[in-house]
Amino acid sequence: MEENTHNDLISRKEAITKISKYTALTALGTFMILSPQKAQAGSPPPQTGGSPF
Repeated sequence: MEENTHNDLISRKEAITKISKYTALTALGTFMILSPQKAQAGSPPPQTGGSPF
């Protein structure tokens, strides 16, 4: 098993910076994929009355 050296460790500030970048990208991607306007535009119009068959 390999021992961690001090060269492999990063500071708390660096870790927070990296996490915040990933979080921002994830939030942006999720918003683009699940955008309500695009979801409404892609859904078929509702059927009015009658049997769907």
